[in-house]
Amino acid sequence: MTRARSIAGLGAGLAAVAIAAGLAVEMWPTLSDAEDKPASPQPAVVQPAEETPAPTPAATPATEAVPEAAQNPVTAAVPASPLDGLKISSQSWRRGGLGSKALVTFTLRNGNDYAVKDIEIACSFARRDGSHLTDRTRVIGEAVNMKSRKTFSRVHVGFVNVNADKAKCSLVAASRV
Repeated sequence: MTRARSIAGLGAGLAAVAIAAGLAVEMWPTLSDAEDKPASPQPAVVQPAEETPAPTPAATPATEAVPEAAQNPVTAAVPASPLDGLKISSQSWRRGGLGSKALVTFTLRNGNDYAVKDIEIACSFARRDGSHLTDRTRVIGEAVNMKSRKTFSRVHVGFVNVNADKAKCSLVAASRV
């Protein structure tokens, strides 16, 4: 008899916890509540522009003698992105599985002086009339050698809507080997 009472008490306790959790979730403020309230206008603070002294004529010839790369070290130190020399030269897609998988075939051309790997592609799917349906991304872990091309056949990029008729893939990221 005591075992039956303890099971009944446990059930009642679990029910009370579930009800309390449901009320807490329902009463908790969400982000949409904050978006409905208009923001209070903040007064704009305008500060007068400070005047900078004009350069002296003696300082101007000295800056012209310095190479441009030394004047702006930020742009001189930035290496080229692996995406600069990488492009998709051809692409096509078909359905797989029971019609819900998108299988993309594409050829990557690597014009860089180094191999690239971990190539991320993003494919956008649309209806026959061109209206957007969904986006899918995929990372290809294989490497593409320098100054070469590589074809990837029937790469599963994800599940797509049954109304998808067109696909357009583009490169998002890549890393240098």
